[in-house]
Amino acid sequence: MTILAFGLSHDTAPVALRERVAFAPESVADHLHQVRRELGLEEVAILSTCNRTEIYAAGAADFDALCDWLATVHGVAREELASGCYVHRDADAVRHMMRVASGLDSLVLGEPQILGQLKSAYGVAQGADAVSTVLEPVFQAVFAAAKRVRAETAIGANPVSVAYAAVGLARQIFGRLADVRALLIGAGDTIELVARHLHDAGVAGITCANRTLERAAELAARYGANAILLADLPEHLHQADVVISSTASQLPVLGKGAVESALKRRRHRPMLMVDIAVPRDIEPEVGQLDDVYLYTVDDLREVIDEGRRAREDAAVVATGIVDAEVSRWQRRQLERDAVGTIRAFRDSAATLRDAELDKALRALEAGQPADVVVRQLAHGLTNKLLHRPTEQLKRAGEEGSEEPLRWLRKLFDHDDPTPGAT
Repeated sequence: MTILAFGLSHDTAPVALRERVAFAPESVADHLHQVRRELGLEEVAILSTCNRTEIYAAGAADFDALCDWLATVHGVAREELASGCYVHRDADAVRHMMRVASGLDSLVLGEPQILGQLKSAYGVAQGADAVSTVLEPVFQAVFAAAKRVRAETAIGANPVSVAYAAVGLARQIFGRLADVRALLIGAGDTIELVARHLHDAGVAGITCANRTLERAAELAARYGANAILLADLPEHLHQADVVISSTASQLPVLGKGAVESALKRRRHRPMLMVDIAVPRDIEPEVGQLDDVYLYTVDDLREVIDEGRRAREDAAVVATGIVDAEVSRWQRRQLERDAVGTIRAFRDSAATLRDAELDKALRALEAGQPADVVVRQLAHGLTNKLLHRPTEQLKRAGEEGSEEPLRWLRKLFDHDDPTPGAT
């Protein structure tokens, strides 16, 4: 059964396209059922982050079918989507998943969050009964590879992430952060990392805005920040020198009008706004305003690349680990296939044996001599067992294929026939 890894990422598609095909977390389970039903997939999992949307599948679907489905679900032109998509199959699909889980395919080389996101995608697929005997061992192999990479390399040693890059950008623009006030929108893992980096950098103050005050308050308590509701953003926006946003909202939470109002109250002192959400939290038109420096997740590449260079040596070692783990997975697949083939071969031989044995017992009951029956049993069983392999070997010889004959000699420990012997 074919294993596929299909999707698009920061390497192949801009944020304007990625945000249009992102899956809301609460919709993934329903879409797993839908894609299995409509494409006839045996198993499937969906990973959707700010940097990639990927479908991992076991079944007969191909690039065109998956591309058509994804385009239809999100209302995107098929041609536009196809230009940013890729597909990997079987061992290449497993290798791709291992690279993703290890942070080797991330915008931030070696970033650790993607492994947790992949585990969450696997958990959702498990809960939807969408993974079983094919993808289950694939995911376990992927997680094992990522664990080795983390344990045996320094790829995650330097504090480089999208969150860290966002704070680094604030340092580039404002210099020291001791007089800078930050507003964080959202309360997920990425925003928590941003809060930690800002706190460690000695920022003057942090305000956390979230849809639910309880979650914002939990985050604020850990970093000496203030907590507000998203609905209260207009009252606090003008106080922020830096705004960093990362929510799971499917629509922008901050528009051009609200930012214009805040700039007037700030007497047009500049604001840095970093939108690391996909779909985007801040309307793109905000970037047209004077005194606003708006960056998306794609704009952080230069900041991230500085830290990336420190991890490249570790990435070489990590790539070797991934290659070794892919080879191990392939060997296990061959072992499983061999076990299944051996079992089928033995079952077939047992069926032939039982049929010949029944024939022999009936012959004995009919009074035939035992020695005659035994000879007939041996002759009949030998012929039945060897008939099909013999026919296939003859056909291979007629087609000029020597491989089956070499395997036959190896299986039965026979020497090569003497040249010219009959």
